[in-house]
Amino acid sequence: MSFTKKISQGVMSAAMGLSLIGGGTFAYFSDTVDTQNTFASGTLDLGMNPSAVVNIGNIKPGDEVYREFTLENNGTLDIHKVLLDTHYNVADATGDNTDDFAKHIKVTIMYNTSSATNAVVETTLYELQSQQPDLTELNISGNPKPDGIPAGEKEKIFVLFEFVDNGQDQNQFQGDTLEVNWTFNAEQTAGTYNDDTDESSN
Repeated sequence: MSFTKKISQGVMSAAMGLSLIGGGTFAYFSDTVDTQNTFASGTLDLGMNPSAVVNIGNIKPGDEVYREFTLENNGTLDIHKVLLDTHYNVADATGDNTDDFAKHIKVTIMYNTSSATNAVVETTLYELQSQQPDLTELNISGNPKPDGIPAGEKEKIFVLFEFVDNGQDQNQFQGDTLEVNWTFNAEQTAGTYNDDTDESSN
């Protein structure tokens, strides 16, 4: 074979090799792994026993009504706060009211724990309507902080209603009806950062 033919065959072989590389027909190693991930949300379930705090009639100035009820955390998540919303409606029997009946009803709410009983609310029903107290708030040395209700636990609440006798004419409230709606709003604790990385493996 002549020198010219050998050179020509060499050039053609190199060109073919470059063509194969340029066409991307090379082989490489690969591997695949599948993972199964699950996110299950917890539950926030606030229960109350009994469901009606107070239902009385025929009260008069100076009367006090004491009641107890229990807040129950029936969910799987800790409750951080239990906020109380108050709404009421006064039915004026004779249409002669010049004052709000709720201003004459004092409400004291005590939150009982294993170590102490704390006065959470001490105000009139009228003022309570514009507030949203946390019924599980602990007042330690003048430093209020939420205590909450752990999952599966319960806390007892004491309530004292007083029809305050102000020593004046309160005849306008005779025969009136005061309907109170209390809504208990449970809030979860703050979210947490979960990192199960084993630092010893790094």
